[in-house]
Amino acid sequence: MKQAEVHLYRAADYPRMPWRNGGGTTQEVACNAGGSTAAFDWRLSIADVAQDGGFSAFTGYQRIITVLEGQGIQLTVDGLEQTPLAPRQAYAFAGDAQVQCRLLDGPIRDFNLIYAPARYHARLQWVAGAGPWIFHSAARSVLVLTAGGALSVCINGAPQVLPSRYDCLHVESAGDLSEYRLEGDAPLDACVIELLPRNV
Repeated sequence: MKQAEVHLYRAADYPRMPWRNGGGTTQEVACNAGGSTAAFDWRLSIADVAQDGGFSAFTGYQRIITVLEGQGIQLTVDGLEQTPLAPRQAYAFAGDAQVQCRLLDGPIRDFNLIYAPARYHARLQWVAGAGPWIFHSAARSVLVLTAGGALSVCINGAPQVLPSRYDCLHVESAGDLSEYRLEGDAPLDACVIELLPRNV
């Protein structure tokens, strides 16, 4: 079994950039190897939304959004008003949809996965409560973001530590089935993303 490549991305190092429409700022957490802000197969980011307004279009991509901080948002997607989105609720929509965002009660911070569905299957889930939490995955790319405090992630028994809130662990493997064990001193508050390449 080929050993997985493990990368720790620290929240303190995430680059920050303004939105094109000036409605907020984005911090890039991670993207696929060789990818960039302009061209990628998948990308994770954290956005600070300061006012109501429209989302940028990402034609050819799928998006999943979750509110991290704040009271929540209400999206209108292609003219249809959606159920208000509270913290830790994930919502998926097409990247080329016309999306308007209304803040429910002040600014929010959200977490975004944007990926090319022609190239990847994606699974995103939030983990909360007392640990440990154990899962098995054969995904080529597994990412764990801690939205709480420090988090320990053991991969086939080898421990990795996410020291601070919004740090992200990125595991690239050959697709062998691996065991992941999440635990911390405080109740878990983490997002787990699995990305599996499509056969093309």
